[in-house]
Amino acid sequence: MDENLQQSFLTFCKTNQFEINPKQIEIIDLLENFISNKKKFFNIFKKDRRLCFYLYGGVGVGKTMLLNFFYNNIKIKKNRMHFNEFMINFHNYRHEEKDDKSITNFVKILKQKYDLIYLDEFQVTNIVDAMILGKLFEVIFKENIKIIITTNIKLYDLYKDGLQRVQFLPFIEIIKKNSIQKELVLDDDYRKQNLENVRRIYYPLNEKTTFKINQNFRILTRDKKGEPHNIETKGRKFLIDNFYEGIAKFNFDDLCDKKLGSEDYINLGNVSKHLFILNIPVFNDVNSNQQLRFITLIDIFYEKKIKLTISCEKNLEKLGSSQLHKETFKRTLSRLYEMTVSLKR
Repeated sequence: MDENLQQSFLTFCKTNQFEINPKQIEIIDLLENFISNKKKFFNIFKKDRRLCFYLYGGVGVGKTMLLNFFYNNIKIKKNRMHFNEFMINFHNYRHEEKDDKSITNFVKILKQKYDLIYLDEFQVTNIVDAMILGKLFEVIFKENIKIIITTNIKLYDLYKDGLQRVQFLPFIEIIKKNSIQKELVLDDDYRKQNLENVRRIYYPLNEKTTFKINQNFRILTRDKKGEPHNIETKGRKFLIDNFYEGIAKFNFDDLCDKKLGSEDYINLGNVSKHLFILNIPVFNDVNSNQQLRFITLIDIFYEKKIKLTISCEKNLEKLGSSQLHKETFKRTLSRLYEMTVSLKR
């Protein structure tokens, strides 16, 4: 690895009070080799080179922090986006173009703009994305666009138990053929190290906690102008009743028990800086759909560095989960710890 880049990473960790971990430094080294096309990543039998770096690992090990640092320190035509945002852009383009070559044309537009696309928090949760990803990435790699992926999920566990998963398997094979797969494993979830500083999680749901969270909301919005704010997404109107210059308050059901999706949450995040979410329930197989919306919402708000104040039926460790989202929800819980305190990331 380039000595200057390594020194820059060490300085970055020191400035942000991050623990310097040799495993993270190893990832920086591998990524630098990946971008610079060093021979160690050439397939010696097929004479081709890998175009995808697939980084996976548990919650809180520093994947996003690591990739953000690397992304900000490489000079290449590039774009970084949440996976949900990337797929929304594709589906919007396909809807507008309505032709048989929409995938090819979409990728050609990407190629004109970028040599590298970094997709954070890669997960496949719906059948529409699952059916299209194989063909989409096949064209992306043909256009010689490099992809960096971060995810909590091993490659062969993507879309596990999903509908018609057999039709998703070609995508897995395409990624396997074209990618360097690396797991980042650390002993601790760094986002939980300052648990004693948590001040914006209120539980259980009772009159006392309701009073405290509403009091907190009044304090933060005291000198701000309050007025309803409308968000429109593809003709769907979503009214924010309690909106004070970027600070808003919702009941959980307002956000997660209605027909809202990634694009709605992205648009909400674009106008928000601190959200209060009240009455988060315990999750189980019965409210699995609401839990999935909540997972998506937290991923998007985390990406946008939005602060949260929340009230829950129980503390985070006892919120439960549906069986389907059990593993993914671990990341959500970890992020909730971080988003409810003022920690650097």
